[in-house]
Amino acid sequence: MLKRIILLHEKIHSYEDYPLNIPAIRQMENIEINESVTFFVGENGSGKSTLLEAIADHCGFNLTGGSRNDRSNMRKGETALEPYVRLSWMPKLTNGFFLRAESFFNFASDLDRLQAEEPGADVFKSYGGKSLHAQSHGESFLSLFTNRFGERAIYLLDEPEAALSPARQLALLKVIHDLTADNRTQFIIATHSPILLGYPGAAIFDFDQPGIREIAYEETAHYKITKQFPENREQLLAYLFAADEED
Repeated sequence: MLKRIILLHEKIHSYEDYPLNIPAIRQMENIEINESVTFFVGENGSGKSTLLEAIADHCGFNLTGGSRNDRSNMRKGETALEPYVRLSWMPKLTNGFFLRAESFFNFASDLDRLQAEEPGADVFKSYGGKSLHAQSHGESFLSLFTNRFGERAIYLLDEPEAALSPARQLALLKVIHDLTADNRTQFIIATHSPILLGYPGAAIFDFDQPGIREIAYEETAHYKITKQFPENREQLLAYLFAADEED
């Protein structure tokens, strides 16, 4: 299990360039991980996906999405942050998967290419038995979660809610619950979803806070805004639109 994420400040000579100039990254100290499910939250550009990508790089996962063993042409590459990050494991997990919602289409296309190159192979066996392109976006995500994911692994998910309806986000929570029941599987998820963030017992690290601070579910902006909007929809919209007219 991944237990600690350490930024090696002693190796950094300048914080002027990306991604070290991101406030959350620049001020980051050790992040202690004590739960099987951990969330990274924050506004766009806050650094949560950047750090998740650096973790994926350390794990040897394809940086556009995939695992250590996928037979793909997708970029492995190196992240700009990886040299300055050290991971502490107990024990180390070598299996897993890095999901990037923004590049999942390319991942699905790569599977199609591999199947075409090897007609006798069952490339889609671990993905529901058929091409991910033959399924809706949300269905393909769930096929990955329910068929490809297993125990004794680490799963890094970057905004998985992008393709999931609220009902399917709940289905993902059930997958996470089932896989982490024996505490041998770990999820680290960058998300904006108040539904996913509600997973019981999860740790939530806020990248909008100085130094990346662990906060409670009810402290997240995602929870607060989602709760306030249906309760005060007319007032909030009137205030928002009035502000636009003043400008």
